[in-house]
Amino acid sequence: MACFFRSVGQTESHAIPVITLTDTIKAGTLNLVRTGNQLDFVDLVKMGRNWVDGDKTARKRVDTGAIKTRKLRIGAVPAAGYTLQTGFAVVMSANGVYYTNENANASTLLTSFTYTARNQIILPFQYSLWTKDNKYNFNTDWRFLKYPSYTYGLGGFTTINDGYLIYYNAIRIHETALRNIGHDMYVGLGYNYDYFYDILELNPPANTKTDFEKYGYGPTETASGITFNYLYDTRGNAVNPDHGALFNVIYSPKLTIFGNKNTWRSLIVDARKYFTFPRYSENVLALWSYEWLTLDGTPPYLMLPSTGWDAFSNTGRGYIQGRFRGKNMAYAEGEYRFGITNNGLIGGVIFANAESFTEESNNRFETVAPGWGFGVRLKINKFSKTNVALDYGFGLNGSGGLFVNIGEVF
Repeated sequence: MACFFRSVGQTESHAIPVITLTDTIKAGTLNLVRTGNQLDFVDLVKMGRNWVDGDKTARKRVDTGAIKTRKLRIGAVPAAGYTLQTGFAVVMSANGVYYTNENANASTLLTSFTYTARNQIILPFQYSLWTKDNKYNFNTDWRFLKYPSYTYGLGGFTTINDGYLIYYNAIRIHETALRNIGHDMYVGLGYNYDYFYDILELNPPANTKTDFEKYGYGPTETASGITFNYLYDTRGNAVNPDHGALFNVIYSPKLTIFGNKNTWRSLIVDARKYFTFPRYSENVLALWSYEWLTLDGTPPYLMLPSTGWDAFSNTGRGYIQGRFRGKNMAYAEGEYRFGITNNGLIGGVIFANAESFTEESNNRFETVAPGWGFGVRLKINKFSKTNVALDYGFGLNGSGGLFVNIGEVF
């Protein structure tokens, strides 16, 4: 498991990348596949090393049957990145995979540590446990963040020149327990706690009150409450789906008895569908709808729906994280994934998305911000079908930048 750099360059102004865990192995749905003549990056390294050693008969790795084992398999990956906005960033990530029995999905353990030249720290820990025969699924998502991020105000009429930095530290503790109630269907309860502290506005616009200040600016923000969850998932492989669908609903009332300053309620509806197109090819048309709604009340500013602040920071390719923000978010995206080489090593994508946020004055959707772009895929593990995803996205008014993931965006 590696981290990804959401690196977005704005031609009109500054920008920073955000480094976070991606949905590389989500909910334990690691789907090992037989590989035939497929090739991946590990094969290239191995074959190149053997060639240097004089073994010109070196062969590609072959799947020997996708054996499920209770043994914890651990991998660690060091990485480094650089952008003009953050300087160098060093990353150490690790993951572990094991099975409770042969009929269970893969249980996964994911963590990493990131430190940048701008003294930014990102430390996530995620754990997904599938019990025997997938009767229960327990999920943990803990994170510590220390880094500045840009905000541009509320609604869809803000401009890139409205942006300024907000500094804060953040702690996230999310826990969820799901129970199987039928074929590919799960329901369950959870508890989410998010705490932001040492919040500071850095160089906000002079001689004017910012939207943050109008909304309710303070040195700390808290969001705490239970969640009600429904999940339907028929994807064979969450790392790189080529068929099936996902429908996930999360309803969360944040009540004052849980430590919130006021009561508010949110609803997230995440729907995805995958088609093979053309029918007898390996190309995939993927569709995604993500609705993030405030049903009532007033969430903390930093917990409002915002570009790139979904659970895995993947909405809104073409715009910097936090570019748009409001009480309600409507999002749709389509992506076409196709092979470039017959051995599966290199592929490509084209994508388009659109996002809209309600205005603070009337709670209506009045604008739409489209994004579009293209990308390449390099297969790093043919058994799990894991790709490195390199995308360049474009948005309105000169917005654009590079987006990198381990695994597909959705």
